[in-house]
Amino acid sequence: MKCQKEKFILTGKKSYLNCAYMSPMLKKVEKAGVAGLKIKRAPHKLMPNDFFTGVSNLKKHFASLINLTDHERIALAPSVSYGMANVTKNIRLKSKNNVVLLGDQFPSNVYPWMSLTKKYNSELVFVNKPNQEKRCGKTWNENILKNINKNTKVVSMGMVHWADGTIFDLEKIREKTKEVGALLIIDGTQSVGAMPFDVKKINPDALVCAAYKWLMGPYGSAVCYFGDFFDEGSPIEESWINRKGSEDFSQLINYQEEYAKGARKFAVGQQSSFINVAMLTAAIKQINSWGVENIYKYTESITDDCFDILDPSKVWFEEKKHRASHLFGLRPKKNLKVILKRIKEKNIYVSLRGDSIRVSPSVYNTRDEIEKLFKCVSEHA
Repeated sequence: MKCQKEKFILTGKKSYLNCAYMSPMLKKVEKAGVAGLKIKRAPHKLMPNDFFTGVSNLKKHFASLINLTDHERIALAPSVSYGMANVTKNIRLKSKNNVVLLGDQFPSNVYPWMSLTKKYNSELVFVNKPNQEKRCGKTWNENILKNINKNTKVVSMGMVHWADGTIFDLEKIREKTKEVGALLIIDGTQSVGAMPFDVKKINPDALVCAAYKWLMGPYGSAVCYFGDFFDEGSPIEESWINRKGSEDFSQLINYQEEYAKGARKFAVGQQSSFINVAMLTAAIKQINSWGVENIYKYTESITDDCFDILDPSKVWFEEKKHRASHLFGLRPKKNLKVILKRIKEKNIYVSLRGDSIRVSPSVYNTRDEIEKLFKCVSEHA
């Protein structure tokens, strides 16, 4: 795979290494959004089936991305918070139960569990990042497994840590949760679309992904997968479009207690948003066309050997086995403010998360851009 920068709207001589913050716009995604906007010009041409066909098509493309056979297990949401609210609404705890989270996890995957455990007077367990430099990722993974026990009802986490890209072994974690009868809920926001995720292999009970980062879609969109644990569940929103038979507009006042089949009952009411659906469909089609395995190999090819530029005694970074290539943290042991100033002067865009410089390249970046950043960090560390 070669650099795909020409497919994006990236102007000027900047190095945008910040896809974990928000992806730049694909040209075809912008075009799809404009076309979706123009639909409102001619509402007389809008038929009832148009509220469903676009959504169904989008769900099929996302299902293909995560190797899911049944696209009806996909629901559209406006945010990760919305998806997680549907998840927690359908989980009952006992006072002896615990919910396991990662330390410094993104708030959208913390606040719902704080509320749920408080409601049932249950324990919320945070497995923090080990305070060590060597084998940090390995130890963190081991500690997660140690904290999953017979009282664990839920483990909710990402495939990588959103702040520094530490990779977590979801297959081993899934195995442990099954041993103790716990649910596994995945926030795929910082991984799905950038690195391979196989829902058949991991078998999570739910997966929630914001769309405006690695899925390269619009802000205000998210995609959710709900496993069979949630088949008898109920949604946070009682929408007409999520009821059985809602495709027939002439029968909408024949009120239905039964929900539509699959995960559609968990979707946001105005899931048919013609702008967002069109944009996200175009984005995921492009990702599938590239192939997510190829995307991840590309980010590996432009980052891996650049780590040789850095002196580990001056800049901490995770060992390769537990370090994502599309999202990773660099933690200088001194001169952080100076380094950030120099990075900005060189027109390089990254994020500061905690005490780590979060670097998140994608298919529009080159090895030269990574090398320029690493040399800047190395020079001032």
